[in-house]
Amino acid sequence: MLLVLDVGNTHTVAGIFRDDKIAAQWRLHTDSKRTEDELHMHMDWFFAQNGLQLTDIDKTVISCVVPPMIQALDAYCRKYLQHPPHWIGPGVVNMPICYRNPREVGADRLVNAVAAYEKYRTSLVIIDFGTATTFDCVSEKGEYLGGAISPGIGISAEALFQRASKLPRVELFDPPASVIGKETAESMKSGLLYGYAELVDGMVKRIRKEMAPRPRVIATGGLATLLGKLSATIEAVEPDLTLEGLRLISKQL
Repeated sequence: MLLVLDVGNTHTVAGIFRDDKIAAQWRLHTDSKRTEDELHMHMDWFFAQNGLQLTDIDKTVISCVVPPMIQALDAYCRKYLQHPPHWIGPGVVNMPICYRNPREVGADRLVNAVAAYEKYRTSLVIIDFGTATTFDCVSEKGEYLGGAISPGIGISAEALFQRASKLPRVELFDPPASVIGKETAESMKSGLLYGYAELVDGMVKRIRKEMAPRPRVIATGGLATLLGKLSATIEAVEPDLTLEGLRLISKQL
């Protein structure tokens, strides 16, 4: 079986594939101070909950945007899974990269581009709602063109709480019924959620002017389903896009 890990700045998502079908997945907080033994403690619990054993894993593929985690992850795989992991980077992904410096492109962005193009085979804008909100553009020929990066919704919400003394911390599970909030928490949710929906639609409008043919717009990441309902331009939500991309790339390794 295949173990894939998408290590982001806030969360790490793990997935197990059996015969190209996802058998289990789980999410845990990314902690750059964890040792390989602490990683094992957490991973072993998740394995047990899904009726799996470490010996079931034949290959591990990792996308990581947190450099301090690399050493512990490598040590975990070698010590407990008995094999070194495969790392995702520009030289590994079989996709032309049009960035001036391809090494600057985050591994997760490349993985999403590979998975999305494999499924849709057309020009694309891929929006990933993570710690940052990223817009990644893929040509009709399957080239990674580049994109845009903005602060994620969580970062913006936390900044409001931290920097404005009278504003509370709010949960962004659902939007308020009205854009015009009648209390502080509602007003914050409105500004964050409806505001980000407009950010998405505005960015897509600008990106479409620079791409031909007209790109299909898909979304992934933690708040993709919610923002997909508020945005006028998001056409599909792919919650498992990164894990699927890691599976596809594993075939080349």
